[in-house]
Amino acid sequence: MTIQIKIIFLLLTAVLLPGLNFGQTAKEIIEKMDKKMRGETIQVEIEMDIVRPRFSRTVGIKSWAKGKDYSMILITSPARDKGTSYLKRQKEIWNWVPTIERTIKLPPSMMSQSWMGSDFTNDDLVKESSVVEDYDHSILKSEKYQNSDCHVIQMIPKPDAAVVFGKVLVWVDKELFVELKVENYDEYDNLVSTIFAYDIQKMDDREIPTRMEMIPADKPNQKTVLRYKNMIFDKPIDDSFFSVQRMKDLR
Repeated sequence: MTIQIKIIFLLLTAVLLPGLNFGQTAKEIIEKMDKKMRGETIQVEIEMDIVRPRFSRTVGIKSWAKGKDYSMILITSPARDKGTSYLKRQKEIWNWVPTIERTIKLPPSMMSQSWMGSDFTNDDLVKESSVVEDYDHSILKSEKYQNSDCHVIQMIPKPDAAVVFGKVLVWVDKELFVELKVENYDEYDNLVSTIFAYDIQKMDDREIPTRMEMIPADKPNQKTVLRYKNMIFDKPIDDSFFSVQRMKDLR
């Protein structure tokens, strides 16, 4: 192939196949996905279904977050838990328990414990790690998943990152830049848990999954389901909102 023909071929490819996103790195894809799901700020109403072999229960949640450093969570139901709240500022987390009118700062020893009896932990609330900065990313392949064309991206934690997993695989929709599946592996390459995302709908100004299921690999017939009822992105929230005093007064 002559140089002239190569140039013509490249020009035609750029015009006819713009959807292939030439030059887009794995890190750029993950960064775009993360920004879409977070926004600058986010306000969310969620129903969390905790499913166990012998029972299930639903927890109502309101949540506010700003960047990676600030978040507030209020439990709105059931009645016995209503008014319980959680505050995260940087790497610290507090819990307000209205039944005993007490604020508790959670110590590191409690970070691995279950949050509200779900498959999430207290450490999941703190989210010290960044999917963008704390991993090395690579595109493994393209794959059809849930009738969507997806990038399958491997994320390996950097040596000094505060990450509990040895490897994470993410299926990212090529058009919408949302995650459709996440597989978490330990340092021995054993599957720990899988997150499935469903029901893509328009929330505020963007299309995102509105139902997510976390399924632990070693606990049959057990899962936690998050159902997003309402989401507001990029509405300004002052840093002062995320205070210990405010968490006691949330409604």
